Amino acid sequence: MMDRRKPTRRAASQPANPPTRRASRAIRPERSHNRELLPFARPITFIDLFCGIGGFRLGFERAGGQCVFSCDWDKHARKTYEANFGEEPFGDINAIAPADIPEFDILCGGFPCQPFSIAGVSKKQSLGMKHGFEDKKQGNLFFSIADIIAHHRPPAFVLENVKHLQRHDKGRTYQVIIDTLQRRLGYHVHAQVIDARVVVPQHRERIFLVGFREDLPFSFPPFPAEGPKLGSILDPRPPQKYTLTDHLWNYLQNYAEKHRAAGNGFGYGLVTRNDVARTLSARYYKDGSEILISQGRGRNPRRLTPQECARLMGFPDDFVIPVSDTQAYRQFGNSIVVPVVQRVAEQVIATLAPALDRTPRKPRSRFAARSLFARDAALVQTASVE
Repeated sequence: MMDRRKPTRRAASQPANPPTRRASRAIRPERSHNRELLPFARPITFIDLFCGIGGFRLGFERAGGQCVFSCDWDKHARKTYEANFGEEPFGDINAIAPADIPEFDILCGGFPCQPFSIAGVSKKQSLGMKHGFEDKKQGNLFFSIADIIAHHRPPAFVLENVKHLQRHDKGRTYQVIIDTLQRRLGYHVHAQVIDARVVVPQHRERIFLVGFREDLPFSFPPFPAEGPKLGSILDPRPPQKYTLTDHLWNYLQNYAEKHRAAGNGFGYGLVTRNDVARTLSARYYKDGSEILISQGRGRNPRRLTPQECARLMGFPDDFVIPVSDTQAYRQFGNSIVVPVVQRVAEQVIATLAPALDRTPRKPRSRFAARSLFARDAALVQTASVE
């Protein structure tokens, strides 16, 4: 029986003191798809919970929002976040009281998906571990979000998780989440599963929950009918170290054959530059088996480089990667697809702005506006023609 009680929050040892903002060394805002919306006389503000390396932040800043608080428990992710946004996020969300978080307009949070994902649940079950809300370390973090919403009553929130969240525990987990947001907190909630393959060459389905304090006329944004192919993100001359050794390649082939003979679906994912990849996961650093790039007959396939993983998630080429390859693979596998977030963010801000009586004004950014994904748009058109 699932325990639906709200967990006890331990008191914060000290008030939050977010670091002073410094100039970003890498991030530049993309020009909005709806230019007349941005920016506003007073920027719409947001907080970035479970921020990871900043995929949510990058998407919302490109849509004209201003981040006023971020947090993530992983020290390696915080290092990457600081390298790109000039400030280190706060640590454990349970170590800060909701009252110590600055006021904001939109709560953003891609709360940990492992307790609810198919792969995460299977692994935890095989190890005799709890999953879903019974996972004390990660599963109850949704209720930390609910506490913050209850205290601040923000005009809107945007949450993201794996598609399987809807089916976890026969749908009961999702029902608790929706009941908490709608009945207990009184928000108007919109939900949609979005496959990122329409903007990046990766099949990655995620559910977005968008909620408004008032009943506003919101609809999810339209997306292209077809997205780019892997060739758009591949390096022409990747280092040799990313090519699989004979030993690893033979092991993966034998492993796949054994499961194929047993009628299982386990195996590696071998793709070419004309394909769309499987979902990049946080375990990619182990063997890269879910996305192996063919290098032609007579050559072993290779893994994606960390830079290619960044592109696969929609991050710009000037995004700083200050960590090891192992940590980089984990971070991008756990991240969110930036151009998907940006489109959702633009729609949320467009809906919210009139209700907050924000008036557009001439852009006054310290960064020059430029379209980092113009290449992607061209590739979408090319792919459609082919």
